[in-house]
Amino acid sequence: QVQLVESGGGWVQPGGSLRLSCAASGFTFNFYAMRWYRQAPGREREMVASITASGDSTNYADSVKGRFTISRDSAKNTVYLQMNSLKPEDTAVYYCRRSNGVIWGQGTQVTVSS
Repeated sequence: QVQLVESGGGWVQPGGSLRLSCAASGFTFNFYAMRWYRQAPGREREMVASITASGDSTNYADSVKGRFTISRDSAKNTVYLQMNSLKPEDTAVYYCRRSNGVIWGQGTQVTVSS
């Protein structure tokens, strides 16, 4: 079965960094683009970053461009989100998902506060 396990979240002060991981299984990982989403309290879920199946192209929401970097490791079936210069408005539960996906993982909480 498709399984997505996000990890790496936590609490950081503004300006800090975190690296999130998403371990994928149950499908051919390198056939699919992968995406990171986030959902803050009282707000709709939004796409934060995406990466093509080959890893040769990425896309970011304007709110995180220049601060976040998405990458993938085919050998580990894992997609990463490096988050730098974190802001309080980045506080949310972060999820990963494959393109055309149906299944969501449990998410990982990121809290940015002083």
